[in-house]
Amino acid sequence: MTLCTAAAAAAAAAEAGAGMAQRVFTLPRQQSLYPPSVLNPFVHRQRLSAADKARTIFLGIILLPLRIICIAIILLLAWPFAAIATYSQPPGGSVPLKEWKRRMIQIILKGLGRSMFFSMGFQVTVKGKVASPLEAPIFAVAPHSSFFDGIVCVLAGLPSMVSRPENLAAPIFGRILSSLQPVLVSRQDPDSRRNTINEITKRATSAGQWPQILIFPEGTCTNRSCLITFKQGAFIPGVPVQPVLLRYPNRIDTVTWTWQGYSFKQLCAMTMCQPFTRVEVEFLSVHIPTEEEKKDPVLFANRVRNNMATALNVPTTDHTFEDCRLMISAGQLTLPMDAGLVEFTKISKKLNLKWDHIRDQLDTYAAIAGASKGGRIGIEEFADYLKLPVSDVLRELFLLFDRNGDGTIDFREYVIGLSVICNPANTEETIQMAFKLFDMDDDGIITEDEFACILRSSLGVPDLDVSKLFKEIDADETRKLSYNEFKDFALKHPEYAKLFTTYLELQRCQLDASEEDSYQSSEAKHTPVAKSKTPVSETAPIARNQICPEGYESDNLSTSDKKDD
Repeated sequence: MTLCTAAAAAAAAAEAGAGMAQRVFTLPRQQSLYPPSVLNPFVHRQRLSAADKARTIFLGIILLPLRIICIAIILLLAWPFAAIATYSQPPGGSVPLKEWKRRMIQIILKGLGRSMFFSMGFQVTVKGKVASPLEAPIFAVAPHSSFFDGIVCVLAGLPSMVSRPENLAAPIFGRILSSLQPVLVSRQDPDSRRNTINEITKRATSAGQWPQILIFPEGTCTNRSCLITFKQGAFIPGVPVQPVLLRYPNRIDTVTWTWQGYSFKQLCAMTMCQPFTRVEVEFLSVHIPTEEEKKDPVLFANRVRNNMATALNVPTTDHTFEDCRLMISAGQLTLPMDAGLVEFTKISKKLNLKWDHIRDQLDTYAAIAGASKGGRIGIEEFADYLKLPVSDVLRELFLLFDRNGDGTIDFREYVIGLSVICNPANTEETIQMAFKLFDMDDDGIITEDEFACILRSSLGVPDLDVSKLFKEIDADETRKLSYNEFKDFALKHPEYAKLFTTYLELQRCQLDASEEDSYQSSEAKHTPVAKSKTPVSETAPIARNQICPEGYESDNLSTSDKKDD
């Protein structure tokens, strides 16, 4: 194919496509990839009114110093008993406390703990019955929304909790924590997760030799609007679990501690400046795992979570702590923090993506959406990123990304779009076909003139400036593109592969429509006028798009690369 012939063919294709109406794909959308009912459970935006602030300040002048003094006295009273209980105990809590020490801790420290929360203004309502260690070795507490959730530990009889070794070094409080024999988790230990699971399993299956274990299976704090993914630690041992619910039915919420909202010090001060703070703790019936649940901790965790969500009348989502990490990364990239939320558990499982890969995609997304308001990609930002004008083909690709049809692409839609739309289209066959199309004289390289000629004709923009895009592909700056350069760029930017196949498919659909109109017109000519019920207008056929390489059959242009997502 000579340069002139190819240009003429491309121009004919562009002319055929210029009058082509935008075709909207009706893609099947799996419900499992729909957006969550609660978009951001890690934010708490409540702010006090002027009247509430004035009342808080007035009461704080009186209540805050009194309550701080009471808390200090109670902690000082608790420390000697904790010291006695942990005296001569081996470091690391490898041996359970003797029976008399455990009884002393449960009676004295439990009473002092109740007194401390009472002095802080907490009015506690308890529902249900606390299970014994033999009935339920593990408590699963949710929703986890505050450091004040530790009140459950007091009400449950001071079971062991999961904690970091550094907390044991804190003055006074560290000794009290040691007396509870916590399960220690070290962030510096690469085997920390496995060791923690082994320790929990050992204690949970000790037939009452160790205290019960209290776990917050969500693993991070939320705003209590839903229950996020439960981690498997409490469910891997396969022992009965008692679910415990927490509610804070207060007009002013001064306890919720999330990734966006009041700080630790602010919440402490505001809570102790309130006349009282209501908290409801409900112990549900023990969940005894079936044989199927014992073999599948994910199933076990999900069923317990569903039961708790039903009792709380809140939805469940697939957010995890990894979403918090992405949220923080989004904030560091000057995006709205909630832009990084993707329901990591669901997305990683369905699309087989790792956290590092999604984090890299967040960098690319920020580069595209950084200049837009709200941290979302519009059609203009999308076109600027691809260094192409807004055209029917580009709109088609944009619609495939825009899953909810609101005219923008959020980060979640961007990740899903790359995985189920662009990457499947970015095959070796597609890249070779595209290279062959641009290489008009078939000499194994693409010049800027060849590159510009095809793009201008196919997009219907005669004065399109492709120099920036060409320079970005031309890694060795020789003003000629080899196949390896072309392929490397395509693999890093899968959007172009889908743009290419979308264009070919649009041309095929236009061809099919024109051939059908031509056939109907021909039939009308051979049908007697007396028998004709409705007038049929004659439509001129449109020539086949010569830009489509030979041998690229309709099977290759099917919607299979859109993946039934």
